[in-house]
Amino acid sequence: MSDYQPTVPAAFQPGDGDTPLAANRANYTPLSPLSFIRRSAEVYPERLALIHGERRLTWSETYQRSVNGAARLAACGIRAGDVVAVIAPNIPALYELHFAAPMAGGILNAINTRLEAATVRQILEHGGARILFVDRDSTTLVREALMGLANPPLLIAIDDVEASGEPIVPTDYEQFIDPGFDSNQLPAIDADWRWSLPADEWQSISLNYTSGTTGNPKGVVYHHRGATLNALSNITGWHMGPHPVYLWTLPMFHCNGWCFPWSLAANAGTSVCARNITAETIYGSIDAHGVTHFCGAPIILNFIINADPAVVRPMPHTVNIMTAAAPPPASVLSRIEALGFHVTHTYGLTEVYGPAVMCAWKPEWDALPDAERARLKSRQGVRYQVLDELDVLDPETMQAVPRDGKTIGEVMFRGNIVMRGYFRNPQANEEAFRGGWFHSGDLAVMDPDGYLRILDRSKDIIISGGENISSIEIEDTLFAHPSVLEAAVAARPDEKWGETPCAFVTLKNGQQATEQDLIDWCREHLAHFKCPKSIVFRELPKTSTGKIQKFQLREWAKEL
Repeated sequence: MSDYQPTVPAAFQPGDGDTPLAANRANYTPLSPLSFIRRSAEVYPERLALIHGERRLTWSETYQRSVNGAARLAACGIRAGDVVAVIAPNIPALYELHFAAPMAGGILNAINTRLEAATVRQILEHGGARILFVDRDSTTLVREALMGLANPPLLIAIDDVEASGEPIVPTDYEQFIDPGFDSNQLPAIDADWRWSLPADEWQSISLNYTSGTTGNPKGVVYHHRGATLNALSNITGWHMGPHPVYLWTLPMFHCNGWCFPWSLAANAGTSVCARNITAETIYGSIDAHGVTHFCGAPIILNFIINADPAVVRPMPHTVNIMTAAAPPPASVLSRIEALGFHVTHTYGLTEVYGPAVMCAWKPEWDALPDAERARLKSRQGVRYQVLDELDVLDPETMQAVPRDGKTIGEVMFRGNIVMRGYFRNPQANEEAFRGGWFHSGDLAVMDPDGYLRILDRSKDIIISGGENISSIEIEDTLFAHPSVLEAAVAARPDEKWGETPCAFVTLKNGQQATEQDLIDWCREHLAHFKCPKSIVFRELPKTSTGKIQKFQLREWAKEL
């Protein structure tokens, strides 16, 4: 059952002047990150692949468990194009499903565990998941999300030892991947089943939903080719080298963990899984497991900088951090590097497989003063090696803006690590790919040295603790309160979270509501991380045509 079945490609049609040689099994294989785990299992079978609490899994074991999971998925009827969903924190089952689902031809849909039930229901409806794996701590959330769902998926519980909730169903993930497990709930695994790489590297590998920055979440489809290239570019761009020890501070449900599940299979690294992240977790993992790398939003940097002195430990070696989201302040970068960490700043979106832009460091910058080094490092940077083009264009003329560090345009992408498109959303695809570029919606300048610098987000995204929050969603919730006449939301700088939502509200004549009343209202209707942390009662600034001036709100929020 674990034997790999190679894929034989179709012949290519040569163009004029091309040597008329057809592709064949000897000279062509579709790109897929699934090949990485097979190699690590063959070359480094006894090297540790996963650490989770007291549990240890080698690459040989992780590969076999992934293949077993794929075989069971195939027995359950999963075929190419079928969606397999999972809602779980950073635990081995979620890592293994990054291989098992596509091995069966399926599309992995890892769902954010912090979402509210209504959004999870919407994702399940839109994505059409055939099977849903549910961690015990998400049981209550998923039960509520499934209410009223027309075509509920087959449910499999993930009975992780560190979870505290009750399993959603008796059938467990460990039983699911056990070839010898037989029950009325699951069809038996076919002993003759073999997995193979996709016949077409353009085949979908995963489905990731945006955070709904313009209202409803959109499903972003990745393909095997892009996942392969971005996984390798993570390694080369970050200079990871072989066998890193990687701590999972970044959620795997976010852009497939920026493709790092596949990166770590490519360089036979070790994943240290962590259900919850604190400064103690980070320092403890470095001390216990020799962690060399981890990723995360600027809030992770704040955890480290503001850690209780009792948990801080001397660094046995330099630990590399890749950070994204809102640019970390220069002072934060200086302070964390003084503690023994080396920070690489990146930028990207769900639509470009996570990070696609990196602040590539130049050795000559090492001699600069600390403040200048931190300023340079806080820029978003230059394109990944596998991204064909990155530019800042005038969205009307589609011409590049001057490289003067002043002229504002929209960040646009071209290349193999741009998504296939939005799932079942042709109108959004037409707009996103207008003019032969992917339009990010983010506003930036290009510095004279060709390094990108983000200035603002045209969709008014609020990035709090690495999570994208839609100002529109919060505004809609506030508008639903019976006392609210108008509401607008902007980002307020926050030392811990990077940004938090700040709401500006005008009440109806004769109506009353306190700041706490409206915050409580939002907490009843939204995931708590989306709720405004502060509410200001005042008349909203508007243009002559009645549009709210968000830039003015952002300035007010800074002054609070």
